[in-house]
Amino acid sequence: MAFLDNSGDIILDAVLTDTGRMRLARGDGSFRITKFALGDDEINYENYNKLHASGSAYYDLEILQSPVLEAFTNNASSMKSHCISISRTDLLYLPIIKINSLMSSTEQNPSGAHMVACDLSTETAFAGGSSGTKGLIYGASLGTPFHIRLDQGIDGTDSDGNPVIAPSHALDADLVETQYQILIDNRLGNVRSNKDNMAKVSFIDDDNIASYYLNLGTDLEFVTENTVRDTLSTQAIAGPRGTILSFGIQSSLELNTSTYLFNKLGSTLNMVENDGTTVSQVRYIDSIVRIKGSTTGYTVDVPIRFIKKV
Repeated sequence: MAFLDNSGDIILDAVLTDTGRMRLARGDGSFRITKFALGDDEINYENYNKLHASGSAYYDLEILQSPVLEAFTNNASSMKSHCISISRTDLLYLPIIKINSLMSSTEQNPSGAHMVACDLSTETAFAGGSSGTKGLIYGASLGTPFHIRLDQGIDGTDSDGNPVIAPSHALDADLVETQYQILIDNRLGNVRSNKDNMAKVSFIDDDNIASYYLNLGTDLEFVTENTVRDTLSTQAIAGPRGTILSFGIQSSLELNTSTYLFNKLGSTLNMVENDGTTVSQVRYIDSIVRIKGSTTGYTVDVPIRFIKKV
């Protein structure tokens, strides 16, 4: 991976992803580029200088000359920040997607990640009780009290911490996120609802990253409207709110029944069991689940730690 020097002429550096190369290699004439995405991960818009001594033509010069990453074929690593087209010119704020860990059922572990217990013995050892591991998602059994929640809306606040736009205002319809894409390492886990129903995998790429597309209206166990219009301590979004994405994670059969991936990808640590005194060694793998909003292009990475008692 390297940066391209963009200080001179405009450079266009484009490559196919590994999946695109595989489809092109079929050589049967079926390969067609029907969609593409643009991103601006490398750009720092704070470099826009309205006080440039040479005039308005130079305000954005530093941005235009920013080095950009050369194109690379691993689609799992490219473009976290997608560009979108908005025809409206009256927008002062854009919505975001934010992890909501403010409720007992959605809280993250103090480690900063959501924990997934990969088998029944791990659930029994660390779930429940006054000393149970906080935010532990049951990855093996059904009926987990914990899940992952993301809220969407406008989160702007002023210097005193008050919402720039009150949550009593409805979010404009064209800014409401109606479809989410969840990307997760298929070797480690699968997406399921709070009611323990499995989400349907849309696509698994060459890197074993599974994509799930969940829609408002058709996937109500996952995506719902946020109808709360008050300022509450359980709301992650300070201003107008759009939709809520909620889901759990079921550990993969391989993590549930073997230690192969833990030995290959993970490490070990000591954790206190739910009796408050017993210290046990656990194997763990740190990963992320990536959430993308299809309407706004906003992306959030949710840290996940898969654990298994030794």
